[in-house]
Amino acid sequence: MTTPFIGNPSYGNGGYGNSAQRNQYLSESVLSAPPARLLTMLYDRLLLDLGRAEGALQTADWSLASENLIHAQAIITELSSSLNTDAWDGADGLLGLYNYASTALINANIQRNPALTREAIDLLEPLRQAWHEAAAAIPAAQPAPAAAPSSFAAAGSWAASSGAGSGSLGFG
Repeated sequence: MTTPFIGNPSYGNGGYGNSAQRNQYLSESVLSAPPARLLTMLYDRLLLDLGRAEGALQTADWSLASENLIHAQAIITELSSSLNTDAWDGADGLLGLYNYASTALINANIQRNPALTREAIDLLEPLRQAWHEAAAAIPAAQPAPAAAPSSFAAAGSWAASSGAGSGSLGFG
């Protein structure tokens, strides 16, 4: 898999022309990010994957569509496994939404159906926006909350300490 920076003339010779440097930067930015930022990064990548998959499905690029749909499913699995259903009474509803979106993406991949991908985008984009707003409201000096922001009734929670938990990115 190639990165958008490598071999793309629109990026010129500046920036991250070296793949190893770019990967190191990305790794360090993930490892040093607070939990709220990790969550927003996951949602950003999820919606990027879904947008790419939808476009690939519309142009019959089945390989690219499948690659992005599978990656999006992995992100949804991470979000589901990191959700602490004991910390917030609305977490079961969010888990149900994640399960529904995951099933839609599996079916989108099997049936090569961009409408199912669009349905997942329409379900998940408002959550992405809400988590960005919630993360922006957290003062930089304080750790992320262990439960969902009270101003948002349709989102889940994340663990306050990274590195502890069963999730592959330290969400637990």
